[in-house]
Amino acid sequence: MIPHAPVVLDVAGTALNDDDRRRLRHPLTGGLILFARNWHDRRQLAGLTGEARSIRPDLLICVDHEGGRVQRFRTDGFTVLPPMRALGELWMRDAMRATDVATATGYVLGAELRACGVDLSFTPVLDLDHGGSSVIGDRAFHRDPRVVGLLAKSLMHGLLRAGMANCGKHFPGHGHVVADSHHEIPVDRRSLKTLLADDAAPYGWLGSSLASVMPAHVVYDKVDQRPAGFSERWLQQILRAQLGFDGAIFSDDLSMAGARRLDRREVSYTDAAGAALQAGCDMVLLCNQSVDGGAAVDELLQGLTAAQAAGRWHASAASEARRLALLPTSAPLPWDELMRSGPYRHALDRLI
Repeated sequence: MIPHAPVVLDVAGTALNDDDRRRLRHPLTGGLILFARNWHDRRQLAGLTGEARSIRPDLLICVDHEGGRVQRFRTDGFTVLPPMRALGELWMRDAMRATDVATATGYVLGAELRACGVDLSFTPVLDLDHGGSSVIGDRAFHRDPRVVGLLAKSLMHGLLRAGMANCGKHFPGHGHVVADSHHEIPVDRRSLKTLLADDAAPYGWLGSSLASVMPAHVVYDKVDQRPAGFSERWLQQILRAQLGFDGAIFSDDLSMAGARRLDRREVSYTDAAGAALQAGCDMVLLCNQSVDGGAAVDELLQGLTAAQAAGRWHASAASEARRLALLPTSAPLPWDELMRSGPYRHALDRLI
């Protein structure tokens, strides 16, 4: 059987319970995503990630840790990072300093997470700041896709120096729609030509730098009636074939409203995951479903197992290789050593 572990799941608390351990051992589990509820302090976080990795040595441990309002760990020594809009504002005053600060920000972000056993942060946000999206807002660097591309590349350089891969999101762009895809399905009515020239432009320019991409739970109805993360046209024909992207593709959270309604009907987590994988995602995320016992997580793991046995989705060796390629290839600096290191101290001094 081809190995392929596409499910990225969460856990309920600050330590693993027996259900968490059982789910992490499941052959379809390939990743763990952490949230603020999984944090008490650095020692606890390192213990949590260490135990998870002892169960699955190849587990990809992830977090949404961008800076600004999306930063899961903010105490016990973690640097509180600015929203990415602050770097775009700095660009308008001093472009070269902004690129330097972006690299320093990426390094601090990546090095601190890696010192606690986290492999990947879902950053940078490549959405454009059109001014109307409450869910994106100050998470975006700038309105100009050229500025977004250059600042994102600088941030990714910092992540790379810390030994961390990156994830550009939300392809082809979430910044133009007002609706929040956590609660409803946004629709962007612009043409493909407009989208590729504007919001999606950074993905083409960063093709040799992006390690992974997360598509938006947004319908671009002049291109496809399905949200981008469930669209073979967006993922395989445009992102891979036209833009030449060959890294990993994550679905956004399958528990979001924008993921649960496909083809004008409500679908199960299993059906949503199968549709995402069939469309071209390598991994699927199911978030915040472990807190009430995790029935939805078990439903997804069991449902995907049954769907695979029935031939409704097929394991992909290429997808598994892309997942494994996101794992760090070098050991991180332990926290106390990191705090004393010259590159880290220098990066801290460059932050705004």
